Amino acid sequence: MPKKILSKVKTWVPVVAWAGVIFLFSSLSVTPASEIYWQDFIVKKTAHVVEYAIFAILLYRALRTEGIEKFNAGLFAILVSVIYGATDEVHQGFTPGREPRARDVVFDTIGAIAGVFICKKYW
Repeated sequence: MPKKILSKVKTWVPVVAWAGVIFLFSSLSVTPASEIYWQDFIVKKTAHVVEYAIFAILLYRALRTEGIEKFNAGLFAILVSVIYGATDEVHQGFTPGREPRARDVVFDTIGAIAGVFICKKYW
């Protein structure tokens, strides 16, 4: 396999794989993480933030590897993460035991912004 193709595979497969992980988890029925509402809320919303931070980091890394300027890579990573989060909420509307929530997209956005911030600060 030529180096250029191998490089693109190494760059983009993690992005696609993580999007698949997010899709898989949102396809599963959900059970309470705790019987106490606020604890359940914190666990689930923290999961949203972390999974979308990772997604944005992988996107940012891939875009920077492609030669996209830092600001544009960050902006695009956030935008794609938010759009993917919104479509994931629509997908959850068709999953038994799940329902779409706009606030989850807000937590996804917070995660994406945090992920890009981490990249810009420490990369």
